[in-house]
Amino acid sequence: MTCPLKQMDTMDNITQYLTTGYIARDVRCFDEVASTNTEAKHARDAQNGALFIADTQTAGRGRLGRSWISPKGCGIWMSLLLTPDIAPERIPQITLVAGMSVCRAIGAGAMIKWPNDIVIGTKKVCGILTEYSGGRVICGIGINVNTRAFPEELSHIATSIYLQTGRETDRAALTAAVMNEFEPLYDRFLSGGFAALSDEYKARCVTIGREVTVTGAGEAVSGTATGITPDGGLVLDTENGQKIITSGEASVRGIYGYI
Repeated sequence: MTCPLKQMDTMDNITQYLTTGYIARDVRCFDEVASTNTEAKHARDAQNGALFIADTQTAGRGRLGRSWISPKGCGIWMSLLLTPDIAPERIPQITLVAGMSVCRAIGAGAMIKWPNDIVIGTKKVCGILTEYSGGRVICGIGINVNTRAFPEELSHIATSIYLQTGRETDRAALTAAVMNEFEPLYDRFLSGGFAALSDEYKARCVTIGREVTVTGAGEAVSGTATGITPDGGLVLDTENGQKIITSGEASVRGIYGYI
């Protein structure tokens, strides 16, 4: 991957851009780590809302154990530690809240590919991985910000904000923007459930209206995505009737080269 020749930002000054009350008020910056999710899991002294950021990751992870390439100085590789008092089955919905926050902060036509990717056009600009560990939720967010080019094997899937807009983005300011958007959405989610956010989520979800195949739990379900349930499930109209999918890997026609 290629990145800017000139570093235009440092990730340890995001607090100057924050308007939050408790989210990201404890910011821990690292030059290099294996994974920010791992750092957050091991930081037993960290409190609700702590944010872990690395300039590069050597073992970044996506869903299903996939690797996430995190080149130095190119993107935002961060994990948010949360301690919500909610039922375990609601924890995956935090991924959906984070996705809305990223879309709001990025702009540039960013949309959500249910459940955990953010796309601009037909390519992925951000991935989200939410994990539950020791009574705490770790929400990892990776955003391709100023990457100039991707390896050939990723070029049909991945993009960056720079490639889509032609402009460099201050990573610290964008990080803070994501956190500023996240806090009010997250508070609404905690008080009113995902139903309080579902209308906006549906408006930002590129999956709806497209042909989709969802794989998970040893089976694949195909159909047309027609909506999002109040608890964040994907509604699929299939040849065997309507199905509600609550988890899985979604391949969406027209996205990532899926024809």
